[in-house]
Amino acid sequence: MKLNKGKRALITGASSGIGLAFAEALAARGLNLVLVARSEDKLRELAKRLGQAHGVQAEVLVLDLGQPGAAQKVFETTQGKGWTIDLLINNAGFGKWGEFLDFDLATYTSMVQLNITTLVELCHLYLPGLIQNQGLGVINVGSTGSLVPVPYAGVYAATKAFVLSFTEALYGEYAGKGIHLMTLCPGGTATGFAEVANAEVTRKRGVHGSSPAVVVADALNAFERGKTYVVTTRDNYFSTAVLPRWLTRKAVIGVVGGVFRKVAGK
Repeated sequence: MKLNKGKRALITGASSGIGLAFAEALAARGLNLVLVARSEDKLRELAKRLGQAHGVQAEVLVLDLGQPGAAQKVFETTQGKGWTIDLLINNAGFGKWGEFLDFDLATYTSMVQLNITTLVELCHLYLPGLIQNQGLGVINVGSTGSLVPVPYAGVYAATKAFVLSFTEALYGEYAGKGIHLMTLCPGGTATGFAEVANAEVTRKRGVHGSSPAVVVADALNAFERGKTYVVTTRDNYFSTAVLPRWLTRKAVIGVVGGVFRKVAGK
């Protein structure tokens, strides 16, 4: 599935991190953009920069996608503006590192709303048009936590396991209708995710991981090659896709839990 110049991509969580890297990479390929996030100043600055640098149209939608009804607002706006969406990139999401009871139910409800419910709603709203208009398809951003249970990030990893399973199921239903669906499963990435997940640990240990640009380059390459999911960087693939084949699920829980106990500062 070639990412052709002149197509239009809608990117959620586009103001920073992996979402911003998607915007930069796709604009460089000549795709027009609809950028969605809460940070209006960052979005408008990004849209202006990409438009000037690459001669693409970069539209801005300022919304909190963690709120019920946000997906419908995005869809109605793009429909009303006549913006045909050829590629949907569901990147917006957040997690928390710590013991399950360290965070209140409102935090987890918001996480499920953003990581699962809004993603499902956007897929349901945009899939008919993607099929009818012979669009490119959907990239849903999961995590290496999509592939293994993650003690000390249990709800987050479970939401990302849903993303992988859901996207693969959609691939099974709709791949024969001219669009492609893929899950991106990044591991540690140098973004603001860690600060949100556990600000205190991040301050002590710093931010580590692959650059968002490298993660996105891997993702777009995999999408064009027709992969149903991609784990970015070789180290991440070994620990989350290969190791579970050698160990029992109980052993995997112990290994991953030992790593994330340190990550969560426990």
